Amino acid sequence: MDEVFRALADPSRRQLLDSLNERNGQTLRELCAGLRMARQSVSKHLAVLEAANLVTTVWRGREKVHYLNAEPINAIADRWIGQYDRARAQALADLKRALEGEPMSDTEFVYTTYIRTTPEKLWQALTDPAFTSRYWDTVFESDWQKDSPITWVYKGLRIEDPEQVILESQPYRRLSYTWHTFTPEFQELVGGMPAEMAAEPRSRVTFELEPQGDVVKLTVVHDGFQPGSQVLEGIRGGWPPLLSSLKSLLETGEPLAV
Repeated sequence: MDEVFRALADPSRRQLLDSLNERNGQTLRELCAGLRMARQSVSKHLAVLEAANLVTTVWRGREKVHYLNAEPINAIADRWIGQYDRARAQALADLKRALEGEPMSDTEFVYTTYIRTTPEKLWQALTDPAFTSRYWDTVFESDWQKDSPITWVYKGLRIEDPEQVILESQPYRRLSYTWHTFTPEFQELVGGMPAEMAAEPRSRVTFELEPQGDVVKLTVVHDGFQPGSQVLEGIRGGWPPLLSSLKSLLETGEPLAV
C-alpha cells in the first residue's frame, strides 16, 4: 500500500482525483482543460495514480477515459487502516466517504481490482456454477457463446428472458452480457424493490481480464443506465463486496462473508 500513500501525498494528484470525483469518466484532454497543469504533467500524475490503482481506464473507441477507482481505499480502510497514524487514517476516511458518497457517474459503474490468479481460473470463476454459487449465491446457465441466452438462478429462483443474452465472449479476455430481468418473483424474493427499478431499461455488465505478471487486472464496467437510475445506485453498493469475495475465493480458497 506504500504506492497508494505516495500517490496521495502529491497535491496535484489529489486535485486530479477531486476532478474525477466531481465528474468521473474524463479523457486526458478534458482533465487538462479543467486543471492548470500542462498535458505532460497530467499524464505523469495519471500514470502514478494508475500504478496505485486509484485511477482505472477504459478505451472508448480511440479515446482513453479515466475513472476514479475506490478499490485500494476500500482495501486499506477495511483491512489495515488501524496500522497508520491518525492524520493518515483521517485522510483515507475522508476520501473513502467521498468515493462512497454521491455517484461519481450517473450512467455507469467502473471498478478495477487485481487478483493473484490466472486468466483461465478467473474466467472459470466468472462462469462456472461451482464458483459463482460460492461468492455470488448465483448460478448461470449458458454456453457462453455470443448471442446465446443466459439464465440466472438466484437462491433457487430461475430468471429467464429472451433479452438476457451474451453480448461478447472472448475466453480469458473479455465477457459481456445483459443484466437480468427484475421479475415479480425476484422482486418478492429480495423484498421492497420499488416499481421504478423494475421499469428501468436493461443494463449490461462487461468483465475485462488483463494478465499482468502473476496477477490479473479485472475491470468491471456496468453501464447502460439512464441518469438518476436507482438500479445503478444499488449495484454501486453491491459490486465492491462481491468482487472482494471473488478475489478472496481465488487467492485463499474461501469467499468473504458478505
